Amino acid sequence: MAKGDKRKGAKRSLDPATRDYTIHVRKLIHGVAFKKRAPRAVREIKQFAKKVMNTKDVRIDTKLNKHIWSKGIRNLPRRIRVRMSRKRNEDEDAKEKMFTLVQHVPVESFKGLQTENVQEEG
Repeated sequence: MAKGDKRKGAKRSLDPATRDYTIHVRKLIHGVAFKKRAPRAVREIKQFAKKVMNTKDVRIDTKLNKHIWSKGIRNLPRRIRVRMSRKRNEDEDAKEKMFTLVQHVPVESFKGLQTENVQEEG
């Protein structure tokens, strides 16, 4: 590809979607100083959501934040099951058309769980 030659793929329009993911927090915060672990985990979850849901605006639910911080700043849960919902932005003067809401999904065990598409009620 020559310099300055930009190829554009077909732009996909983002539709509202909801998926459940298991995030391995231990992997994301390995080697991070104790006093920076929980804040870093929140940032890493936001970054993961931005990547998989393809939206710049990511919002963390308060219950998920509480669960991350439940064991303190340094002893985080090893894994977290989250529901990521890509929704339309109702605000007229918003920069982005879509945003992602990340919510906590309590589970007994993480054994055998995979990423699942969730049918939205409504």
